[in-house]
Amino acid sequence: MIRDITIGQYYPSNSFIHQLDSRFKIMASFLFIISLFLVNDFYQYIPVVLFIVLTVKISKVPFKYILKGLKPILLILIFAFGINIFLTPGEIVFSIWILDITREGLYQAFFMMLRLIFLITGTSLLTLTTSPIMLTDGLERLLNPFKKIGLPAHELAMMMTIALRFIPTLLQETDKIMKAQMARGADFESGNIIKRAKSLIPLLVPLFISAFRRADELAMAMEARCYRGGENRTRLKVLAYTKKDIIGAIFVFLYISMIIIVKVYL
Repeated sequence: MIRDITIGQYYPSNSFIHQLDSRFKIMASFLFIISLFLVNDFYQYIPVVLFIVLTVKISKVPFKYILKGLKPILLILIFAFGINIFLTPGEIVFSIWILDITREGLYQAFFMMLRLIFLITGTSLLTLTTSPIMLTDGLERLLNPFKKIGLPAHELAMMMTIALRFIPTLLQETDKIMKAQMARGADFESGNIIKRAKSLIPLLVPLFISAFRRADELAMAMEARCYRGGENRTRLKVLAYTKKDIIGAIFVFLYISMIIIVKVYL
């Protein structure tokens, strides 16, 4: 399950999506997230499905790799499904003990599951097709206008990127610690929820120690390289919009237009 988490990982390729400017991909991801919250009907998900399928196909990221990233949120999907199906009032379809399942609850439960699946898939594509360095540069350039009000754009972008970059590293560390504890007789799968939570203590303690050690090593490495922030910093690859970004912008514009057309007429 831990190895299936794809958020924060980068899938190297030379596809059209990989070659787009990181600033454009960040803004396109925000527009995609906003569009998901504007959708309020199953018919309006047709443009979303087409957009996701075409984007994944163009990015050359295997569909199996995308689907694998949905396994870790399976518990969240089941929880969201249960909350909506049992707690949404409306026309009762059938009852289970003291719980009533309504038609509106079924509709809302499936609707929420689709929204979560597309949300995770769309945001995962951003990190899968953008290297951590380009993601940092893109975030910093987008936050630069806020420097006038005292926002530390470079430091904030660096912290967000380091956090994303260390997600796969911490997952690998968690997997190693879990296997080591299981070799010593630890059991993380049997028992009720309380017992499973207690069994995680031997896992969390060394994980936190490892995370603090890595953070200290990173700080020492940055200090040894005379890191002084983003002032007067040069870059190997300077961000610049190209014709491919214009084509990508047209593609995103068509997607938003389809959402609006379907929302108005259907």
